[in-house]
Amino acid sequence: MPDTKPYFSIVSPVYRAERLLDELVGRIKSAISPLTENYEIILVDDRGPDNSWSRIQALALRDARVRGVRLSRNFGQHKAITAGLEQARGEWIVVMDCDLQDQPEEIPALYNHAKAGSYDLVFARRVVRQDSWLKRMSSRVFYRVLSYLTDTKQDPAIANFGIYHCKVVDAVLTMRESIRYFPTMVRWVGFRAGSLTVIHAERSEGTSSYNFRALVNLALDIILAYSDKPLRLTVKMGMAISGLAFLMVLVTLGRYLLGHSWEPGYISIITSIWFFAGLVLSVLGVVGLYIGKTFEQVKNRPIYVVDVRTEESHIV
Repeated sequence: MPDTKPYFSIVSPVYRAERLLDELVGRIKSAISPLTENYEIILVDDRGPDNSWSRIQALALRDARVRGVRLSRNFGQHKAITAGLEQARGEWIVVMDCDLQDQPEEIPALYNHAKAGSYDLVFARRVVRQDSWLKRMSSRVFYRVLSYLTDTKQDPAIANFGIYHCKVVDAVLTMRESIRYFPTMVRWVGFRAGSLTVIHAERSEGTSSYNFRALVNLALDIILAYSDKPLRLTVKMGMAISGLAFLMVLVTLGRYLLGHSWEPGYISIITSIWFFAGLVLSVLGVVGLYIGKTFEQVKNRPIYVVDVRTEESHIV
């Protein structure tokens, strides 16, 4: 491993990418070399079911600028990104996925755009996404709901891919929440941000691990971690129902004073009971989710656990 501090750090979480890693590293080197030879590539093995770690070790043995980190179990993409960021030593850090849909050839353009606009971070905008129709639609719904419930503008064309100055990354790393979502965390810390349209490549191998169910679970985690809007919405719903009930009382009283009889029906009573019981359970569920996430946070467990690094495995 070189002693000099690298100018670029390229961080990529790795999951089921055994056959892509050689091409990924080769294309990163080809893209970065015209800018500088002073860089590092950090590959974080999120403990996938394949032999990605063996390939990372082989690449690190071949080139000291390639560094590998293996987590003790599968912690998830965004916690793996955190692990990589905490290892990064460069002035500029690039975060990209390992599936080569984020193309390494876009890195120089992102860097030049950051320097030209004096930006501290530049997001890569994937205007034309090379994904299935179902994934594009579920992603669009995901970001719209997320934007509404977190009161922050979420762009479905922007994900993890981008270039970030080290001061931005340092600020993100001070956030020790157990629930991690890198794009939202980067937006929260602020700084001068730009964006650049890039070409999103087709997936050359495998399928995305983010299915609809995973997106729903991710959305719930992010909403609970970064917004209290669901709680405020339940309060507003309760007030609206109380107002409706009060209005019904006035209507019933008016009909009584006008001499109209009011015959309550069995169906309306049962429907009302089911409705309010469901509402109460929903509100309790929302509150319970927040309490559960708070309980997880106060445990103060580490965000991730490292099993081994390539520098250590070389010694062994």
